[in-house]
Amino acid sequence: MKEDKPCCAAEALRRIRQVDVGGIVVGLSMLDKVIADVEALGITSEPGLTEELVKRTKIYNYIPKSAEQMYGEALLGIYQKEANNHGKD
Repeated sequence: MKEDKPCCAAEALRRIRQVDVGGIVVGLSMLDKVIADVEALGITSEPGLTEELVKRTKIYNYIPKSAEQMYGEALLGIYQKEANNHGKD
């Protein structure tokens, strides 16, 4: 399966979402893809989900080691909201 990569910088910018991480709003690239990929794995434990979300988000974004826990909490919250919305479809 071919990865859906942005064709150019402008396309990549359209894929950035703003996320509140510990009271600071940051822009994260490719978050929709990360969430879809993690959802497809079928992980059910919160620690496992958090670890995988951070790991995959780091592929496209810089996350300082000291902030990984805060990013993990923020990403898990977004993931849970979106997973619940997908279940309602």
